[in-house]
Order: sequence, then C-alpha cells, then structure tokens
Amino acid sequence: MSKGFFLPLVSVLLVSHLITAYGLLDSYVQLVLMYVGINIILSVSLNLINGYMGEFSVGHAGFMAIGAYTSAILTVRMFPDALAPWLFPIAVVAAGVVTAIVGALLAIPSFKTRGDYLAIVTLAFGMIVKSVLENMDSLGAARGFLGISKYTNLTWVVFWAMAAVWMVRNFIYSSFGRGVLSVREDEIAASAAGVNTRQVKLFAFTLSSFFAGVAGALYAHLLMFINPKMFDLTKSTEMLIMVYLGGIGSIGGSIVGAMIYTVLLELLRPLGIWRMVLMPIMLVLLMILRPRGIMGLSEFRWLIPSVGVSSKGAKIVQDDAVGD
Repeated sequence: MSKGFFLPLVSVLLVSHLITAYGLLDSYVQLVLMYVGINIILSVSLNLINGYMGEFSVGHAGFMAIGAYTSAILTVRMFPDALAPWLFPIAVVAAGVVTAIVGALLAIPSFKTRGDYLAIVTLAFGMIVKSVLENMDSLGAARGFLGISKYTNLTWVVFWAMAAVWMVRNFIYSSFGRGVLSVREDEIAASAAGVNTRQVKLFAFTLSSFFAGVAGALYAHLLMFINPKMFDLTKSTEMLIMVYLGGIGSIGGSIVGAMIYTVLLELLRPLGIWRMVLMPIMLVLLMILRPRGIMGLSEFRWLIPSVGVSSKGAKIVQDDAVGD
C-alpha cells in the first residue's frame, strides 16, 4: 500500500476516533457524517457492478436488508447483553458474510443474463426480500424489528468505509479487476482472450454484496429500528443516484456522489417531500450535461497504485487521474 493512500486513511480514522471519544462535533453533525460513511460503502460497492463491470443491478437494497436483519438478530437475540457491544464487530462481519453468500447464490443464475434482464432479476430479488420480511412475524413483519441498541458510531463507520474503499480499490487493480474491466469493454472479446468472465463476475458480485450487508448492519445499529419498508425500491434508487451522480467506474466518484447526495438531502430537508423531487431533477440535468457523472472513468491520484496496470479500462482511469 502506497503512503499516498495509507496515510490519508489512517489520519481520517484517527480524527474520527477523537471526534467520537471527546465529542468534538455536535451529535447532529456526527449523525450526518455517519450517513455519509454508510452511503459511501453502498455507493462504492454498487459502482463495482454498475460502473466497473458495466452491468445494471437494482437489488442493492435487498442485500442491505439481509445484512441489517442478520446483525440485529445476532446482537438482540443471540449475543449476551453484557458482551453485545464487544461482539458488535463480529455481527457486522457475519452480516456481510451472510449477504455475500446470498449474493453469490443469486449471481450464479443471474449472470446467465445481461443488461436489462439482470436488472429485472435483481429488482425481483429486492421485492422478494422485502415481501418475505413483511410476512415473518418472528422478525416483526411489517411492524419492524425492535430492541436494537446503538452500537454504530463514527469510528466504526469510518473504519468500514475505508475498508470498502481499500478492498474495492485493490480488487480493481488486481488480475480479477482487470478481468472485470475487460467484461465492461467487451465480454465476448474478454472470454476469447482467456478471461474466465463467469468467475470474475461472480467474485465482483459477491464482494459488492458483502459490503452492502456491512452497510445494512451499521445502518440498523445507528437507527436502532428497522422495517422492510426502509429497504424498498426507493432505497435502491437512492444508491443508483449516488453512483451515477459521482461517476461510473470511479471510486473517487462514488465518494463524491455519496457526500453530495447525503449533504444535499439534509440541506433541503426544510422543503419536505419536495426535496425528493429536486434530487431526481438534478440527476436528469447531470446526465444530460455530463453523462458519465462528475468523475466518470477518472480517479483521484491517491487511489491509484504506484505500479501501473495494463488493462485498457484501468489505463483510462490512470490517464484521467485528478488531484494529488
């Protein structure tokens, strides 16, 4: 890991710990920052599929719901009350693992299709997850899951956001990542060149699902209450807005998109329901004026490894690097 990448992450984690430990920021500001961090995890993980791989998935809210409910079951019903705060990291990892397994099982049949068909499959998956949760009385059904403690804090959110950025970044610049980028450019040509397209797509989808589950676990233990309605199509749409606002095929774009979207939602809160009208209008205008998003196919220099990569897709990212 290069110093240009490692030092900023360590500095941000240290600052977040000091803010949490000493209350250096107002609780509302900390809450907004935690929303930003969770949205960064969601945006970066979804961009791996929709941006880097060139597929179109709209079922991310379903994976987030699985992670949220898995972690809530562990901390509320399985962990001893006295140990639950200390075992919370295990619950988050377990939520990610369970979600990754579900994502892998979904990916096996899903990647026999492409484009619009994959979107339909993942859309149906999200609706199925929501419907199942609404009819499970043991999990509160439509009433929601109660009794969740607030174990999520700014330090944990920053830690997992950095982990998502670090792992996705390393994946993209690995041999698997080069395979993912080649699938986006031309899957048939990639397969002819010897890339195991099915394997790289399965791995990418599983990694994306893992971090969606992690985000769900953090979200559940931040709000201290979850119900199926929180993970409907609207939630998936918000994730898509963040990805395409920041820019496809760009980790930096996912970070920027998540930050802008979350902060704007808070600033526009006085407008009530009209803020949900203004945000899509802004997205439409952005798609017209800048179809690839704010940072589409470009990247911050500190997110690019010092050792170059030969993939055409990765080379595009390096050539369009911005900032220091």
